[in-house]
Amino acid sequence: MRLELAARLGENVPRYTSYPTAPHFHTGIDAAICRGWLQALNDGDEISLYLHIPYCDKLCWFCACHTKQTRHYEPVTTYLRSLHAEIATVSSLVAGKGRVRAVHFGGGSPTMLKPEDLVALGTVLRNSFTFLPGAKISVEIEPNDMDDARLDALAEIGMTRASLGVQDFDPKVQKAINREQSFLQTKTVVDGVRSRGVESVNLDLLYGLPHQTRESVASTVAQALTLEPDRIALFGYAHVPWFKKHQTMIDEAWLPGPEERFAQSQLAARAIVDQGYEAIGLDHFAKPGDALALAARAGTLHRNFQGYTEDRCETLIGLGPSSISQFRQGYAQNMPSTAEYGRMVADGGLAAVRGIALSDDDRVRGWIIERLMCDFAFSAIELVERFGEAGQRLLLEASSTALDGPARLLELDGDRFVVPAESRPFVRSIAAKFDKYFESGTARHSAAV
Repeated sequence: MRLELAARLGENVPRYTSYPTAPHFHTGIDAAICRGWLQALNDGDEISLYLHIPYCDKLCWFCACHTKQTRHYEPVTTYLRSLHAEIATVSSLVAGKGRVRAVHFGGGSPTMLKPEDLVALGTVLRNSFTFLPGAKISVEIEPNDMDDARLDALAEIGMTRASLGVQDFDPKVQKAINREQSFLQTKTVVDGVRSRGVESVNLDLLYGLPHQTRESVASTVAQALTLEPDRIALFGYAHVPWFKKHQTMIDEAWLPGPEERFAQSQLAARAIVDQGYEAIGLDHFAKPGDALALAARAGTLHRNFQGYTEDRCETLIGLGPSSISQFRQGYAQNMPSTAEYGRMVADGGLAAVRGIALSDDDRVRGWIIERLMCDFAFSAIELVERFGEAGQRLLLEASSTALDGPARLLELDGDRFVVPAESRPFVRSIAAKFDKYFESGTARHSAAV
């Protein structure tokens, strides 16, 4: 039955880290509108910050992030001046009204920064915004970058969660994706952050990579579990060479087919759950006492551009090129070009160049999609209580989807529309049924599983 579902639902669909998704952003949302949205924050609003570091010292061929390789540090230094300028502008517009609950450093490779630059960036943020007590500081770590000085710098900026990219420990797979990283390197970094008081460690694993087999995936998962991470993210490799040209370095003949990808994902998930981790949404796992697991059990799990999160902030401010901000009013994305971004943020400017303002229909559909992605279910009563007539209209679509054919996309359980257990690996495809932009769009997406 599952392979039949894989054949039917294994199409290319969005990852739904936002709704509407980024391909539907348009140039009608610019720096002037973003400025107004920042100024419209209310006193006491809780906000999250995302800082994008768009550089790596080595380019991984599997990566679909906005980044570029540099062997010299001068471009990074120039970029940091622009980032500091944007922080100053945004801080002046927020004018003390937003209190920071969470900060996420992503990339690229944030840990490519020199230790003194990491500390300076952390200091600028705390001097520019009001941080709530216990604010969470998450950093994406490239183990090949790390040394004691960088570990000390991360501790100094108050890092509470370290996220390490592992992908796969098999040397043949690592060579095929240009990401060589031994288990010992990874363990050394995990031990290093824990010895400095970090409260949560996340490991990113991938399936569907070139030359991966069920055996190699099982071996990687087994090794990763010996590190006892607090969280594991298990992603399917997104092969999008039309979007990221460096992925053409990966021969498509090396990639596992859809059935093998599905088998790898299910094998890895079972192995993780068998070690006592709780499955969170589509592709995350956490120890039962972790904040992510607690949020999932409480029905307060959310999803943003970093994936599943317990962060409940309605406002996420993205800083750096290509970063996306989320406001009550809609989404705004910065200029992707690092050089042009630098020119735009000079002298008090903002770099937003595209986005989308949310309609009432967008809000309803976005809520349904987020609840499906997080809970595999949503309540008809809550839908109508939250959104009134707009919610009532969407109930008709939900009912049609629930009754659509033998695949059992949704089932009715009391007042709840529920994704059946056997369909949960394909929840992105089910969410797409509520995406009014999906059929009319021209964007190309990655495989659902």
